[in-house]
Amino acid sequence: MDGKRIRDFWAAEAEAVLATYRHFETLLPNGPTRGASHAPEDGRYVEALLRQFLQRFLPRSLEVFSGFVLRPAVKTAMHGRERRHDQDAHSGQLDIIVHDSATYPVYERFSDAAIVPPEGVLAVISVKKSLRPRDIAHEALALSQTSLLCQCEGPDRRPLRGPFLALVGMTSMIMKRRITPQRWIFDTLRATYEADPARTFEETVGYIGAIDEWSIIKSRPSPQDAPRTARYFYMAHRESERHLTLQHLLTGILGVFYDPSRRAVRRPGFTAFESQRQLDGVLGKIKVAGMRRALAPAPKRRRKSATS
Repeated sequence: MDGKRIRDFWAAEAEAVLATYRHFETLLPNGPTRGASHAPEDGRYVEALLRQFLQRFLPRSLEVFSGFVLRPAVKTAMHGRERRHDQDAHSGQLDIIVHDSATYPVYERFSDAAIVPPEGVLAVISVKKSLRPRDIAHEALALSQTSLLCQCEGPDRRPLRGPFLALVGMTSMIMKRRITPQRWIFDTLRATYEADPARTFEETVGYIGAIDEWSIIKSRPSPQDAPRTARYFYMAHRESERHLTLQHLLTGILGVFYDPSRRAVRRPGFTAFESQRQLDGVLGKIKVAGMRRALAPAPKRRRKSATS
């Protein structure tokens, strides 16, 4: 396959995002931290850049927020009582939520933030200025817990595909003496996800990346598989490959948006990865408890008697 002009296009877009971020560091410099002098604003600026990029290229029916997912323990559809034993629950504050606002309503909006129901959540992305060791287990657990909130049924009572989960930084501050950063991150993920309670494939993070440096990617199984492991590999970004992070984010989100559980529309060819590109390493497998958790069976409706 070709796709070179698409890769060149995304490469130019990635350089534009990075150049815009460097303006922030140039105007408000802080040399020791390799960033801006106002660290909290530094991180929020990265979030804003990524939200702006995603909103520009995703279908118009999707909105990109920060905010919260609220899962109310109420009836769904006409007779959906699968949440009858639940309690109202909500996520922590999330950096980026991609929501299908054309199909599902929004509880509350305020500027670029929102409170949304779980059915419309297509992606949840945690954003850091720089990835640090303390971020990996904490964010992996938070993303997993949000994925649990978003397990919902479609019109045919089959599970909707859950949201794409990602952790992204502009750079990485993870440096280990006897192990590569990618290997250390994978080992941390495995220890986190293989601890009780057991997690499904959809509850494990799909992508971790430092835009300047590397990508860790989870392989997606074929639709008919019931995976017992999540397989991860990594790619070191060459000078011309800093577009890989942005492409992986778009690909993951569109994969959920066009999944057959959500819509009967064929997914377009929108992103392009080099077909002959060799992996820089296979990290290993993490044990999972199948694809998704089983949802509650549909309640049996009582048939009316002839005399009623």
